[in-house]
Amino acid sequence: MPRVLSETDVADFRERLCEAAERLFAERGPDAVTMRQLAAELGVSPMTPYRYFEDKDDILAAVRANGFSRFAEALETARASVVGARAVGSAVGKAYVEFALSNPHAYKLMFDFNQPNTEKYPELVAAGLRARKTMTAHVEDALKEGLMEGDLQQIGLMFWAAVHGAVILDLAGMLPPGGSQQLFQSLDAALTRGVRPQD
Repeated sequence: MPRVLSETDVADFRERLCEAAERLFAERGPDAVTMRQLAAELGVSPMTPYRYFEDKDDILAAVRANGFSRFAEALETARASVVGARAVGSAVGKAYVEFALSNPHAYKLMFDFNQPNTEKYPELVAAGLRARKTMTAHVEDALKEGLMEGDLQQIGLMFWAAVHGAVILDLAGMLPPGGSQQLFQSLDAALTRGVRPQD
């Protein structure tokens, strides 16, 4: 008979399982990973993960929700650390790149995988919405200060595409060390000039 697990036991195992899943999903792709492989990774019986998650998609949703939440927290912290839209934009861009390079497995699952039946996972939906909001908040600051003009969502997508592209090149080893930070700074300056109010 399985022993009764405390809330701490459950939380600890879920965290360990999610950490293993994050790495395996990113390395092999979600379709190539099974619940049996995840159990073997942790040295438990094949049925043990089912005590904590409904299925593999449930684990993947938890991993991605956690990644989005940590990502949003990093960007929110950066935004609150400085004053003025220019400084905020620079700090948020730097935090974005640092998070991606420090958490490549999570980043890949967050942005390179389309979760099936997302509506089944409200925590994932909420975390994703929070992350998207943090990626456009600094643009909203710049618009309010009159440093840019245009559509918030469109400008936000342009900045996201720029930093995401720099990160992907860096993660693929196609930039020199520190290249994504330098490239983003150049792209940031160019994009800002392009959406600056015309005199």
